[in-house]
Amino acid sequence: MVISTTTKRVALVAVVLLTLFLLLRPTSSSLSDAPALESSPKEPAQASRSYPPPKPSKKIQQPDEQTLRELASKPLRDRLRYHFPYDIESKFPAYVWQTWKEGPGSGQFEERLRPFEASWSTLHPGFVHEVITDDAAVHLVNYLFASVPEVTEAYEAMPLPVLKADFFRYLILLARGGIYSDIDTEALKSVVDWLPPNLDKSTVGLVVGIEADPDRPDWSEWYARRIQFCQWTIQSKPGHPVMRDIVATITEDTLAMKKVGNLPKGQKPSKSIMEFTGPGVWTDAVFSYFNNKEYFDFSSRKSNVTYSDFFGVQEHKKIGDVVVLPITSFSPGVGQMGAEGTDHPMAFVKHEFDGSWKPQSERMKGGR
Repeated sequence: MVISTTTKRVALVAVVLLTLFLLLRPTSSSLSDAPALESSPKEPAQASRSYPPPKPSKKIQQPDEQTLRELASKPLRDRLRYHFPYDIESKFPAYVWQTWKEGPGSGQFEERLRPFEASWSTLHPGFVHEVITDDAAVHLVNYLFASVPEVTEAYEAMPLPVLKADFFRYLILLARGGIYSDIDTEALKSVVDWLPPNLDKSTVGLVVGIEADPDRPDWSEWYARRIQFCQWTIQSKPGHPVMRDIVATITEDTLAMKKVGNLPKGQKPSKSIMEFTGPGVWTDAVFSYFNNKEYFDFSSRKSNVTYSDFFGVQEHKKIGDVVVLPITSFSPGVGQMGAEGTDHPMAFVKHEFDGSWKPQSERMKGGR
C-alpha cells in the first residue's frame, strides 16, 4: 500500500513537471516559441467608430538588478505591464486553455464532458489544447507570476475552487494569451472564423461576447449588469490591458479581504462570486478600458461608451482593439434576448451552463 501511494505521488509530480516544461518554455516577456494563429492577408481594418487602438507596449529586455529594485517599488499595475507587455501587432497565440478538477486522461474525467473537450481539438488542429487540472494550476500560477508575488498570494488565498477557476482564466490569458473556454462549452466553429476575413487582425487584441442583453425590469435578479460580457469564452493576446486591469483588481480585492479575515476557507466570501471574479467584475473591466483616456483618444468622442452602445447588437462591433461579438456567438440557442440558434452563421461556441438557467444570485460560474 505504501509503494502504491508513493508511486502515485511520483507520477503526479512527473506530470506537473512535464506540463511546466512543455507549456512554459517561453518567458513572460518573450513568446517567440509560442504557436500563433495565422491571420488572413491584411486588408483595410473595419471601422471602429472614432476609437483608435491603444499604443502597443515596447518589448523589454532582461532587466538588470537596479531595474528590478526600482520596479519592486512600483504599483501593481505598472509591474504587470512590465512583466507582461502588450504587442497589438503580434498574432493571437494558438492556445486553447480549459480547466477542470481532473484531466481528460484521467479515469475521473466525466464522460459527459468528453464531446465538449474534443470539439476544441477537432476544430483547432495545430493548436496547443490543454485542460489544466486544479492541482497543476497552482504550479502554473506560481511559475508565471513568480515576479509578482501578490498575485500568487491572492490566488492561494481564494477559499473556493470556483474563484480560482475564474481567476485562472484571466491569469493565463494575461501571461500567455490564446483562447480560454469553460470545460462545458462546445466549439461550433474554429476561431479562424470568429472575425470577418477583411478585418486586419493586427488591430485586434481582445475578442469578447455578449452574455446578456436583458430588456426587462427585473434584469438585476438574473444578471450582474444590464449588458454583460461572458467570461466562459475569451480570446486575447498576451498582456492585454483589460487582462492586466482585472488581474490587478481581483488581486487587490482578495488581499484586502484576506487582511480583514473575510476569506474563510471553504466558504463563500463576503462579496458575491459574480462581483468578485465573475462576469460582473469582468464586464466592468471591459467598460473601464473603453473609457480610459490612457488608451483612447477622447477628442472626437462626445460621450462615454455605455451599455446602450451594445443593445441589440447582431454582428461584430469593434471599439479600438476590442471586438465584441453578438449574443448569438457564445450563447446560441438560449431562446431569449435575440439569440439565434446553433446553426446561425454567427454561432461560434455553445455553452451548456452545466445545468439550467438560474438567477445570478444562485449561479456558480465554471460548473464547480
